[in-house]
Amino acid sequence: MNKPYSQACENNKEPILHKIKDIFLESTTVWEIGSGTGQHACYFARNLPHLQWQATDLVSNLNGINSWIEASGLENLAQSLALNVSDKQWPGQEIEALFSANTLHIMSWAEVECFFSGMGQYLTQDARVCIYGPFNYHGAYTSPSNESFDQWLKSRDPQSGIRDFEVIEKLAKLVGLSVKDDFAMPANNRLLVLHRS
Repeated sequence: MNKPYSQACENNKEPILHKIKDIFLESTTVWEIGSGTGQHACYFARNLPHLQWQATDLVSNLNGINSWIEASGLENLAQSLALNVSDKQWPGQEIEALFSANTLHIMSWAEVECFFSGMGQYLTQDARVCIYGPFNYHGAYTSPSNESFDQWLKSRDPQSGIRDFEVIEKLAKLVGLSVKDDFAMPANNRLLVLHRS
């Protein structure tokens, strides 16, 4: 099958790698929530060979992700797993490291809450979490392009939209996560680094 392709993934993979290589230092399994096309999974697994990278997504996206994984031939990249953040049971027993890119603004708010409650259930002590995407601060957009993007998201699905950093930080605190870093990234995105301790 033709592999799915995202230009945004190609654009942001290198800046994200530049940051996460200093966060996911120890040999562990990184669970990627919402792997999308699978491009990030392949790129990060290839460039971070000390990690096992576990791609996950909705069932409807798994064939596309697996087409990238199979073509990569990487030993530290398993077949993707079905994971819907709203499911009561996630695959696997515990998560030591987690990555998610461009997901919170696609999910409904109820799904965002499920995402955090799921992390509360599965993250180990000392787990590290990286969340990439656009955020608002104090209820305000950080750029005109983000405002336009948010309007487009809501016209497509009123349940979606750019989330407020302060509200996300509160959700994180409820499950024992604290924001350790908030990096500015290209194209008016951010990389939030959370730590459970």
